[in-house]
Amino acid sequence: MPKPPSLPFDPIARADELWKQRWGNTPSMAAITSIMRAHQILLAEVDAVVRPYGLTFARFEALVLLTFSKEGELTMSKIGERLQVHPTSVTNTVDRLVRSGLVARRPNPNDGRGTLAVITDKGREVVEEATRDLMAMDFGLGVYDAEECGEIFAMLRPLRVAAQDFDEE
Repeated sequence: MPKPPSLPFDPIARADELWKQRWGNTPSMAAITSIMRAHQILLAEVDAVVRPYGLTFARFEALVLLTFSKEGELTMSKIGERLQVHPTSVTNTVDRLVRSGLVARRPNPNDGRGTLAVITDKGREVVEEATRDLMAMDFGLGVYDAEECGEIFAMLRPLRVAAQDFDEE
């Protein structure tokens, strides 16, 4: 008699089963494990798309943020606040963008000690090209349709609001 086809190994389901055996049923453990793994998968996919431009997704986000600003420039602290990253990470990101010629630094005229990150023309070109490529691959979410993407956004919204990721109005 032929052997029935085996199902693919699902490490998250296996971890959930072992967790249940040891500590009881905790659906949030399986959920966070899935979210964290999805984050790793998506980050690897989008980083692969922006890598030819000398970017990581974090650097891409900083460039996009600068393009959204009225003058194409923001203080380092505003970049950190909007991207919700530590000041050291902002400095590292901006330093790399400066070395690539995508961003320049200039003194903040409103704060003698502050610095502005300013997107360059080359930075604007790169962000347009990288955005085109990311949109073509649906930011790694091509397995979902528009309605499902909306559901994912809606499902994660309460978590983000509770963490003060943005104000709910």
